Amino acid sequence: MKQDRHLLFVTGTRADFGKLEPLAVAARDAGFRVSFFVTGMHMLGRYGLTKIEVHRMAGVAVHEFLNQREGDPQDMILAKTVLGFSDFLAEHRPDLVVVHGDRVEALACALVCATNYVRCAHVEGGEVSGTIDEIFRHCNTKLAAVHFVSSDAARQRVMALGEPAEAIHAIGSPELDKHGAPSGVTLDEVRARYDIPFADYGICVFHPVTSESTTMGAQAAALYGALDASGRSFVLILPNNDPGSEQIFAVIDALPKERFRCIPSMRFAYFSELMKNAAVMVGNSSAGVREAPFLGIPSLDIGTRQTGRSQAPSLTSCAADDAGAIAAFLQREWGRRYPAHTAFGEGRAADRFVEVLRCADFWTAPLQKAFRDIG
Repeated sequence: MKQDRHLLFVTGTRADFGKLEPLAVAARDAGFRVSFFVTGMHMLGRYGLTKIEVHRMAGVAVHEFLNQREGDPQDMILAKTVLGFSDFLAEHRPDLVVVHGDRVEALACALVCATNYVRCAHVEGGEVSGTIDEIFRHCNTKLAAVHFVSSDAARQRVMALGEPAEAIHAIGSPELDKHGAPSGVTLDEVRARYDIPFADYGICVFHPVTSESTTMGAQAAALYGALDASGRSFVLILPNNDPGSEQIFAVIDALPKERFRCIPSMRFAYFSELMKNAAVMVGNSSAGVREAPFLGIPSLDIGTRQTGRSQAPSLTSCAADDAGAIAAFLQREWGRRYPAHTAFGEGRAADRFVEVLRCADFWTAPLQKAFRDIG
């Protein structure tokens, strides 16, 4: 097999980079030429300018593209990304483009690949998450030629969308590869680097839900009000830049600084160590329904953003305005530990990813797609 094949990974957020990095490292170490197309929230100072994390990777090329200004609507971001990535693709023409999940940047790049017959792999298709995110995710599935999914349930959903079984590979959720290994840092180092004053803490990550953007302020006020009333201390990772984020920021700005440490973004190893030592996790991030159960951390899923995506003994769900349920969860679950939940993999996704890439048939599969009826 040709060992100089060029793999291009598309990343727009700190979250999808955490999932793509293990795959990129494994591909690089297996002899593939690896590069990143960095755009989206990575390029915005308000969200931690996380493009720096991508540049820290050794042995990969990094290409930056500013696809938005703060406040741009998603359709405008989509259009800008299509234009920018189309120019990039015409010049560089990688052998494989790898996109992740349900963000608008992934949708734009998958669309450009499909229209130019460039092989595109979609990571973590077949998930259910509600709102426009799930629509984008299923669109990415139809645009991509090959699929690396996290579970057998996701594999079945991708097949239900008409994709052939031989193009779907269940490898697990890639970020579990890193969470399952030692972080390489201590909790004391994490607390010192990010100025976290408390040793007993919960983590809260609450993102806007695009279809509920007009109510996000009220939801945030109810959630953070319940956390404040508990008297507990929390590390808050700031929300992404979807519509409704400004309302959440306004609520966060008024929280008492002595019990809420607000951080725009964290390096992955540091966040992993922070999670491993957290008393609980609260919010609507995928980390609460995927990584937290894998690590045995009790998590409270708030609202509709992750509805139906996961079930685990350590996972509880409620509405943002259900103060009683939030208080009961914090009282009951604070500091508790559960066995690792492995429905989304055991931490071997990168190895399985490379095994697929090493198959000659992977690179010769036709790019002209046909709908495959189940049965």
